[in-house]
Amino acid sequence: MSAALCARPMDTLTGVFNERVKSLQVRLASDETAPPVIMIDTGDQLIFSFDHLAEERSYLRYRLIHCNADWQPSILVDSEFLDGFNEGRIDDYAFSQMTTTHYVHYSLTIPNQEVAPKVSGNYLLQVYSEDDPSAPWLQCRFMVSEQTAGIRSDVTSRTDVSINESHQQLSVIVDAERSGVADPYNDMVLQVQQDSRLDNEATLKHPLRMSGRREAVYEHQPQLIFEAGNEYRRFETVSVTYPGMKVDEISYSEPYYHATLTTDLPRSEGRYEYDQTQFGRFKIREFNSDQSDIEADYVVVHFTLDMPQLPDGMIFIDGDMVNRRFDPEALMTFNRATGRYERSMLLKQGAYNYQYLFLPKGKNTATPAPVEGNYHETSHEYLIKVYARSPGERYDRLIGVSSIRPAF
Repeated sequence: MSAALCARPMDTLTGVFNERVKSLQVRLASDETAPPVIMIDTGDQLIFSFDHLAEERSYLRYRLIHCNADWQPSILVDSEFLDGFNEGRIDDYAFSQMTTTHYVHYSLTIPNQEVAPKVSGNYLLQVYSEDDPSAPWLQCRFMVSEQTAGIRSDVTSRTDVSINESHQQLSVIVDAERSGVADPYNDMVLQVQQDSRLDNEATLKHPLRMSGRREAVYEHQPQLIFEAGNEYRRFETVSVTYPGMKVDEISYSEPYYHATLTTDLPRSEGRYEYDQTQFGRFKIREFNSDQSDIEADYVVVHFTLDMPQLPDGMIFIDGDMVNRRFDPEALMTFNRATGRYERSMLLKQGAYNYQYLFLPKGKNTATPAPVEGNYHETSHEYLIKVYARSPGERYDRLIGVSSIRPAF
């Protein structure tokens, strides 16, 4: 067997690999609630930011990796996908002010004067110390779209299976007339994300049918049926002097403030209740500051879930605050003495969305069903991406991106 066949796929998930790096965010400069997508040649910019818990500035650099639709590196060389040199310094930094936890806040904007993506597709940003380029501190996914394909979509709770009360189903039509794709039936890949989750992302390599010559119709396909889940839970640690939303107690035990959240209960047997959330995002905020990025403090947040132990899998906290990874930091631990699941994590002051997902043993796809329940009325943000590669092309173009937030 060749070395290429034995090679393990590269980990390209957004993640932090330095335990002193916190609060990684990527947001569109013009809309902080938008997905991390910029349109090519439009002036769109993405802002990447993070904190390093330290007293002094570190000399950091960044690089970009161009990836195909499966998020594995493409064969393009730097000069084919970038204007500029593929190595830049992060010079935008500021020291924390009036906080018990000292940190340096870093920020990077892309495109910038040094580097700009010049082809569409998936990109991975890696940040590393000048002293050790081989050991990234963090990495973050983003996308560059051509927007040459038109996308129409719909979401319904009337699914093709007998689970109308617990699932949602999408239908998508892709108009490839202006995309330059010779054979939309065979040369396009459709991907759909629900609330930025990656474990249940749907990938379709062929539409159900073609309408005319250029419209690909994706409907009545099992991959486009998603568990409905429930609204995200919320809490706020915007103050360290009084308990915010869903916080039972604020205390200080050197060197950190501590926020004990109200004990969570399973919602799988209850009734659906609407709540306006941000689909798992978080916003850094200190209520008495105009510079929350450098004046918000760090708080140890204590989560408790009161439910019997589930023996056939693990429960994880899900949301942008854990980078949507099933990592040890997000794993709830069952405390036999209290009969509850528990987890504590160090988070910057702000407003947070989260949910609990159950990952069965031996599986890669989690389910909200045992803890959060599945209610067809739940609000979600579905991100729809269309990639294309015609014969002779050397990478997967991202020809269209769209999002939909259905209301039932």
